[in-house]
Parts: sequence; structure tokens; C-alpha cells
Amino acid sequence: MKFRNIQTIISREYMTRVKKKSFLLVTFLGPIFFAAMCILPSIIMLMTEDKGKTVGVIDQSGIVMPKMVDNDAFTFKDYSSEPVDEMKDKFEDLGLDVLVAVSALDEQNRTVSVSAYSRQPLSMDLKEAISSRVDDAVEDYRLSLYEISDLKQIMKDVRSNVNIATYTLDDSGEEKISSSEVYMMISMILSIIIYMFIAMFSGMVMQSVIEEKSSRVVEVLVSSVKATELMFGKIIGVACVALTQFFLWVVLTVVLVTGVSTFVGFDTILSTSTDQTEQMTKMVEGMGIDAEAAMEASGMNMADMTAVADSEMGAVLSTLRELNYVQLIIAFVIYFALGYLLYASFFAAIGSAVENEADTQQLQIPVTIPLLLAFFIAIYAFKSPDSAVVFWGSMIPFTSPIVMLARIPFGVPTWELVVSILLLVLTFFLCAWASAKIYKIGILMFGKKTTFKDLWKWLKQN
Repeated sequence: MKFRNIQTIISREYMTRVKKKSFLLVTFLGPIFFAAMCILPSIIMLMTEDKGKTVGVIDQSGIVMPKMVDNDAFTFKDYSSEPVDEMKDKFEDLGLDVLVAVSALDEQNRTVSVSAYSRQPLSMDLKEAISSRVDDAVEDYRLSLYEISDLKQIMKDVRSNVNIATYTLDDSGEEKISSSEVYMMISMILSIIIYMFIAMFSGMVMQSVIEEKSSRVVEVLVSSVKATELMFGKIIGVACVALTQFFLWVVLTVVLVTGVSTFVGFDTILSTSTDQTEQMTKMVEGMGIDAEAAMEASGMNMADMTAVADSEMGAVLSTLRELNYVQLIIAFVIYFALGYLLYASFFAAIGSAVENEADTQQLQIPVTIPLLLAFFIAIYAFKSPDSAVVFWGSMIPFTSPIVMLARIPFGVPTWELVVSILLLVLTFFLCAWASAKIYKIGILMFGKKTTFKDLWKWLKQN
């Protein structure tokens, strides 16, 4: 193979793709899209709150209506003296959105039954608001039957809510507070991103090969360069496109984060955790849930919640500060590059063996199965990063690019990284050699649907 020819093909593939409008849009809008995905759920939740509902209550038990406390979202009106059947016919005329009928007390089972009537299906917010208030009423009634003084306070006092502070120790013995949840999220995000990148860009190689073969352009190309030079040039060219996009995403994300930090301040988030807790409480109440009752049921008060929020937020911020981002980026580049090269060689061989994308489905199955298996292992790697399944998944070359990257945030011994990378490199060279043999023959084969038997036959040819 001549490197000059490969370099020419790399340059052609790279420049053709980076000049496309789709590449520019995805590259520059990607970080903004990711940021929007983090913010939009909160905005949507606030915009879809159920507000301004009026609820009529017929309480035959005598214990529920006192718990029906109004808030910004819901207003409760007492119609306990009215017959249920008559109210069902005229509750809309009274300006009610929902009619709630509470049965008389079942003294044997110490509970009540509740029915809600409305013209439209009941929203989850309103259903939860009614349910929580009825549950509180029934619980208070049952506690009162024991006739124990301050029983509710006693149950609150004995209920435990211990917050576990986790620390990691470095080689010098210095301890640093950490958050397992942060490691879990980073692990899952890295797994999803590398899986998407490998699948997307490897598929791009296969699609490019199929297009050139079906248009007979490949016949012109192989008259000037060797088929193996064309394959490796195409694979490396698309890899350069992927790495360019990745680095631009990193740079743009850093710029966005720096810009936000300039106006907000990274440490300011920790100092405002108390305000965030109060805002969260108001949001919960706006959804129709009695926040005070919920805290009492969990054995916590506002001070406890604030303390937990402070400690958890501090652990999150500390973990984010202490993460070795350079190591994560380098590991991502190495494992993406090697994983992509491995799978792209397979997809290039598959693309060379068919004349259209419809014929690739059968041939892709043996290739996509290990890729999907790696993704599923990586998604659950945070549960036990050192378990046998996760360990071998990070060593076997066909799954290691995804699984090892999911393990790295939790800490991986250097020797495991070295062995994993070496095995991946050796497997790539072996598979690239096999794929090149198939590519060299398949790229000029027309008029016949390729089977696995044909691939094996091409592989054995000299």
C-alpha cells in the first residue's frame, strides 16, 4: 500500500464531509441541544402544572375534609351535606371541575373508599393531591385509635434517615468527598456517546462504500488505487471527521460552561442550595402535595432537608471538581478511535459485499450483536464496576471500547487499561486484514446476493 494514495483518499473523504451543511449544523448546534435537553424538562414541568382547579368534596367519613387544604393549584369546597347522586348531575353548574365522594368510615378495616367524578380524565397532579390528603386523614385516624399520647411524634422520632457521606482516598491517603451518583451519570453518558459515535460513523463508512459501488464510481477509483488503500483511506477519513466533531463539541461545551460560570459562579450554586430547597418545596406544594406532611412522614423537617441538600450538593460539586477530565477525554479518544476502526473495517467489508442497503441486514447481525451487548453491559456497569461480567466486557476487544469507558470514572488499574488497549489494537489489525481481503474481492462483485458462505470463501482466497 502507498501512504500517498491513502492520504489523498483521506483528504477527499474528510473535506467532502466537513463541508456539508449537515455536519456544520450538528457540530455547532450539538452543545446547545445538549444544554437545552438539560433545561427543557424543568421548563416543561413548570408549564404543564395543573392549576386553578376547583374540587367539590362530599365527606361522609368526617375525617377527610379537614385535610383538604387549599393551595395555589387546587381549591376544595365542602359539600358534605349534599347527596352524591344529586351533586353528580349539577357539580359543573356550581363551577366545580371535579367532585370527590368519600364514603363513611369502614370501622372494621379502618379506612374509607374514594370516588372522583369529572367530565375529562383526572390529571395525575390532581389525583396525587387528593390521594395524599386522604392517606394523611386515614393515617391520623388509625393513630388516634391507639390512644397513645404523642404517638405521631414518637413515630417521627424513631424513624431514621441517615445520610451517607462517601469519600475516596488517593495514594497519599488524602480523603476527598465524592458522589457515586455523579460517577454513575458520567459512566452512562460516556457509554451512550461512544456507542452512538461508533455505530453512526461506522454506518457512514458502509453507506459510502455502498454508494460508490452501486454508482460504479468504485471501478474508476480502483483503477488508480488499490482496493485496500481505498478502504483504509475511507475509514481513516471518516474517523478524522468524527474526531473533529468531537473536539469542536468539547471546545464549544467548555465555552458555554465558562460563560455560565462567569455570570452565575460555580461556588454560588452551593451557597444557594437553601433557596433551591425552598423553591422545590413550593413546587411540590404547587403539584398538590402537602410538603410539610411529606417531610413529617419521612421524619425530616426543613432544616434536615436543607442540611441534606447542602451535603449532597457539596458532594456533587466536589466530585465534578475532582474529576480527571483530561484522562476522560484521552480515554474517550483512544477507545473511540480503536473501537471505530475495528467496527468500521467490518462495516466496510459488509458494504463492499452488497449492492444496496437492504441486503446488509443479514450480514450486519454478527457485527451489531457484540456492539449492543457492550452497550447493555455498560449501562449497568455502575452497579458493580469490578464484577466479572463488567471486567471481561472491558477486556474482550469487541465490547471493551464501550464497557471500559463506562468503568473509567470509577477508577481502573493501569495494567487493565494497558491490556485492554493492546488486545484491542491486535484485534483491529487481525480484523482489518480479514476485512481487507473481503473488501478487495467484494467491491467488484455485481449481480449476486452475497452470503456468509461467500464471505468465508473470499477470506480463504490468496
